[in-house]
Amino acid sequence: MRALLVVNPSATTTSARTRDVLAHALASDLKLDVATTEYRGHARDLARRAAESGNVELVVALGGDGTVNEVVNGLLHSGPDPEALPRLAVVPGGSTNVFARALGLPNDVVEATGALLDALREGSERTVGLGLAAGTPGSEDEAVPARWFTFCAGFGFDAGVVGRVEQQRERGKRSTHSLYVRQVMRQFFGETNRRHGTITLERPGEQPLENLVMSIICNTAPWTYFGNRPMYALPQASFDTALDVLGFTKLSTLAATRYGTQLLTSTPERGPQGKHAVSLHDQDSFTLHSQAPLPFQMDGDHLGLRTSVTFTGVRRALRVIV
Repeated sequence: MRALLVVNPSATTTSARTRDVLAHALASDLKLDVATTEYRGHARDLARRAAESGNVELVVALGGDGTVNEVVNGLLHSGPDPEALPRLAVVPGGSTNVFARALGLPNDVVEATGALLDALREGSERTVGLGLAAGTPGSEDEAVPARWFTFCAGFGFDAGVVGRVEQQRERGKRSTHSLYVRQVMRQFFGETNRRHGTITLERPGEQPLENLVMSIICNTAPWTYFGNRPMYALPQASFDTALDVLGFTKLSTLAATRYGTQLLTSTPERGPQGKHAVSLHDQDSFTLHSQAPLPFQMDGDHLGLRTSVTFTGVRRALRVIV
C-alpha cells in the first residue's frame, strides 16, 4: 500500500524521535513517503496533492486536531468520495486529540501506532460523517469558502476562548489545562452579550431559535476533554448521523456555573440541560446568524469573526482506519 505520512513538528507532543519511530514502524508494512509541514495550511496542500495523484491509498496524520483538520480538507478538496479517495489514519500528537480519541484510538503515540498497524493488517476501517461550514449566501460572509470539520465547531463564547488560547500560544505559552481555565474566565468576564444573545438559528421548515448567546456544533461525542475527563456537550452526536447543536440563551454567572458544572460532570447519557439550554439532534442543514460579528472556531482552530455561517452534516464522507 502506498502511503503518505504528514507530520506537524510543532504539535504539542510531536518530536523528531516520535516521527522517526512512527515512520520506521509504518515503513515495515507500507510503501511510505514522509512529509513535514512548514507553514499553516501545508498539511492541507500535501493531502490534496496525495488525493489528486491517484496513487496514494492512505494518508497518515501525525499531529493534533488542527493537523487532522487540514489533512481532511485536503483530501476532500473536490468533495467526498469515500470509495475513491485515500483513507485517513490518525496518530495523536497534539494536546487534546479529540478526533483520534473519539474514534477509540489510544492517546499515546506508541500505543496508537501499534493500534494503527493492527488495524491495517486486519483491514479495519469505518466511514465517518463530517461537518461542512460555509459563508451564508446573501450575507456579508457569503464569500467565505466552505471548510470541513471532524468533531466540532463553535460560534460565540467557546470560539472566543479558543482565540485567546491561540494568542497565548503565539506568545510562547504552553497549552495546559490551567491556560484554558484562565482564558475561559477572561472570556466570560469580557463577554458583552452573555445576558442577551445575538445569535439566531434557522432551519428549513422550522421556527427560528432566537437570542442565543453561544452555540456548539458537534459531529461526535465527546465534545472535548479536560485532561482525561471527556466532556459531553451533546451525548447523542455521532459520526454515523448528521450534526447536533447546543445553544444557550443566557450565560449569567449563575447559569454559566450551572452549565459549566454539568459539562464537567457530563456522561454519555446526559449533557447540559435547563431552561436556558437548547439542543437539537441529527440536523442535516441549518444557519447561524448573529446581529454582531462573533468569534468562530472549527476543530479548535480560531477562524476570526463571522456574522453568518451555514452548516451541513454530510454522512459517510471519508474512510478512516480504526
